[in-house]
Amino acid sequence: MNFHVMTLFPEMIENAMEVSITGRAMKAGHITLNAVNIRDYAQNKHNRVDDYPYGGGAGMVMQAEPVYRCYQELVKKCRKDSGVRVIYLSPKGTVFSQSMAQEYAKEEDLIFLCGHYEGIDERVLEEIVTDYVSIGDYVLTGGELPALVLMDAVSRLVPGVLNNAESACTESFSENLLEYPQYTRPEEWNGKKVPSVLLSGNHKLLAEWYRRQSVLETARRRPDLLEKAELSEEEKKLILDCV
Repeated sequence: MNFHVMTLFPEMIENAMEVSITGRAMKAGHITLNAVNIRDYAQNKHNRVDDYPYGGGAGMVMQAEPVYRCYQELVKKCRKDSGVRVIYLSPKGTVFSQSMAQEYAKEEDLIFLCGHYEGIDERVLEEIVTDYVSIGDYVLTGGELPALVLMDAVSRLVPGVLNNAESACTESFSENLLEYPQYTRPEEWNGKKVPSVLLSGNHKLLAEWYRRQSVLETARRRPDLLEKAELSEEEKKLILDCV
């Protein structure tokens, strides 16, 4: 997976991606990162990329030409010169989900466009953007943090990134259920003991416990997800009993 980021603050992207799991994945070659400063594609001596909006209004708007020039340069570095997905991080976009992460993880290259100020000239958005994505109904100062959220979520699904290949399959939102509770040593802490089934070594009982706890956890904390989950009649009854 190759991540390409159009941004005014490439160091913000690089510093965050170079640590922890994503950092190890880059060193191992499972993912690559190319964060490019849009200012480098400005055509004025001060590298200015913003201007006043037509029609008036508060704030400034990022100009179309520097963004487009940056995009053209990035596309040359992608493995295919057509059909590359360009993701614009915006409150106007579809709210990001695990299923979207799974879809993006199938791509070889992803280009992220991080806006600032009051936004980006609509004409270049119409020209290059394929996906509008939001990470929630609130406004941030720029698109860098949302881009990092997407890259982190997508990276976890790239083969080889996680040490345990099963991790991505059992985490929250897999099958529209939250992950089951986790425990580690010591066996007893503050008078609370680890559930005995986790000490049994019985794989069948463990699998049943994991599934049951995922259903219960979802019912307690995110019941809205259950509308899309495939549940057995026994699990539906379990939910009714816990409500």
